Amino acid sequence: MSDVTPTSPLRDWLADPAAGQILRGMLASQGQSEQALSPALGLPLEQLVKMSGGKFPPELVDVLVTAARTGVIPEGLPTAPPAAADSAAEPAPGVEIGAPEPWSEQVTPGRFDGQTVVVTGAASGIGRAVASRIVREGGRVIAVDISENVAALAADLGEAVVPVTADITAPASADAVLAAAGGRVDGLANVAGVMDDDAAVHEVDDKVWDRVMRVNVDGPMRLMRAVVPGMLAAGGGRIVNIVSEAALRGSAAGAAYTASKHALVGLTKSSAYQYAGTGVRVNAVAPGAVATGIPVPAPAPYGSARTAKMRVAIPGLAMAEELAASITFLLSKDAVNINGAILPSDGGWSAA
Repeated sequence: MSDVTPTSPLRDWLADPAAGQILRGMLASQGQSEQALSPALGLPLEQLVKMSGGKFPPELVDVLVTAARTGVIPEGLPTAPPAAADSAAEPAPGVEIGAPEPWSEQVTPGRFDGQTVVVTGAASGIGRAVASRIVREGGRVIAVDISENVAALAADLGEAVVPVTADITAPASADAVLAAAGGRVDGLANVAGVMDDDAAVHEVDDKVWDRVMRVNVDGPMRLMRAVVPGMLAAGGGRIVNIVSEAALRGSAAGAAYTASKHALVGLTKSSAYQYAGTGVRVNAVAPGAVATGIPVPAPAPYGSARTAKMRVAIPGLAMAEELAASITFLLSKDAVNINGAILPSDGGWSAA
C-alpha cells in the first residue's frame, strides 16, 4: 500500500508503480513525455491539477489515490511504463543526492506592525500570497485587483485587508488606491501582470502589445508616481516591482512581455537612483516558473516554438508562497541596505 497523498510531490507519484503508469499514459496521450514535467517534480499533485487548465481533471486525483493504494490500474486508462533513465542526469560516482528538503513559511510576527502596504494582483497567485504573508506579520494591506474576487481575500484574512476593485491601467485607479490607504503607504508591491502569446516581433498583435504594456508598465508607473510623494514626506518607504525571468533574458517569453519586463527593470533602477538617500528604496523580484495558473493566450507559432527550446532549463516550479517570502523581505525594513537590486527568485534558472 502506497503512502502517497494528494499533497505528495509529483516525483513520488511518478515513482509509484501503478499511479506512475497512469500519469505517464496521460502524458503520452497528449503527445508529451515524462520529461515535460521535470520542472514540476517538486509540486504537490493537487497543485498540478489546479494549474493544468483541465489537462489533468480533478477526478484524476481520486483515480490515482485508489491506484496507489490498491496497486490496480482501472481499465480503459492509458498507461505507459517508466521512461528509460537518462545517463546524463546521473550524479557523479560516490555522490548521493536525496530529495530536496521540504520548505514551509517562517512567519515573522510583527514585521509589518503599523504599516500599510499596497499589493496589486492580490486576488490570486503571488499577489494573494504576498497579501496573506503581510497580514499574518501584522500589516494592513490595500488589496488591489481587477477581479471582484479580491473581496474574498478580505473575507478570508479579516479587517486588515482593504479590497479595491480597480483596473491599474486606468489613470483614476491610483487615486482610489491612495484614498483606500488613507494617505500613507509604507510599501507597494506591483505584482499584477499579464502574459503575452510568445509572439516574436513579426507576429506581434497591436492589441496584445498595448495590453501588455499598459498592465505591466503603465500601471506600476502610475502607482509608483502616486505613492512616492507620501513616502518622501514620511522619510521612507519600500517599492517592489515584480518583473520576471523575461526581464533577465530574451528567451523566456514573447517580444511584448519581454520588452515590458525589461522596461519595468529600467523604471526600478531609475527610481532607485533618483530616490537614493531619501529612505525610499525601490527593488524588483524576478520570478522564474511559478505555479499560479496565470492565463496564457494561445501561443504564436513561430515565437512559441523558439522559447519552448529554452524552457527545458527551468530548474523547477515554485509555489506562490515561496515568491512571497522573497518579496516580503524586500518590502520589509530588514532590506535597509538594498536599493536598485533585481533579485532573481527562480531556483537558479538565471544562473544557467
